[in-house]
Amino acid sequence: MIVRRPVTFDEYLETIRPDSKADLIDGVIDMASPESTEHNKLLLWSAAILEAYVGRLRLGEIFINRVCFRLSDDDAPEPDIGFVRASRWSIVRPTFVAGAPDLAVEIVSAESEQRDYQLKRHLYERAGVKEYWILDPDDERTTFLVRGPRGFAQAKLVGGVFASRVVKGFRLDTRWLWQRPRPDTLSIIREVIGQE
Repeated sequence: MIVRRPVTFDEYLETIRPDSKADLIDGVIDMASPESTEHNKLLLWSAAILEAYVGRLRLGEIFINRVCFRLSDDDAPEPDIGFVRASRWSIVRPTFVAGAPDLAVEIVSAESEQRDYQLKRHLYERAGVKEYWILDPDDERTTFLVRGPRGFAQAKLVGGVFASRVVKGFRLDTRWLWQRPRPDTLSIIREVIGQE
């Protein structure tokens, strides 16, 4: 569902229920459809690995789903996963984050393809997000965008492995994402933490 009349950030906070997922983009509220089971499983798996790594090294905080990042009075996306470095903890408020995440992760679904690949890419780039990961389970495709001098540039993978510049020392083997079943979370967490 899309609410068509322009709204402000404060109206957005008053309108959206805590159990709903919605993005405010250019003053328009875009309500997300319910997640597919695959989307949900990939989200939980990815967030568990990132949370364990970030928590172990005390690099910052991971937020999932229904936490909005206020980028302006007209823009407040809710990334599937957002990461805020410890040095920027002051932007975290009780009900939202007052600024851009350092890392935003979106998991593509059929209804979110244009929003994730186009709208949010431009929004995150404009807001100064340092890394934007797009995980597309339907196409088994990953897109890792990193901030360069002219905005986002696609990161190069080495042997299918992405090395994050934002989450210091974190490496993600993209083959893990598309295995069925996915590798055991605990063993992957041990492997990822062992990279530190």
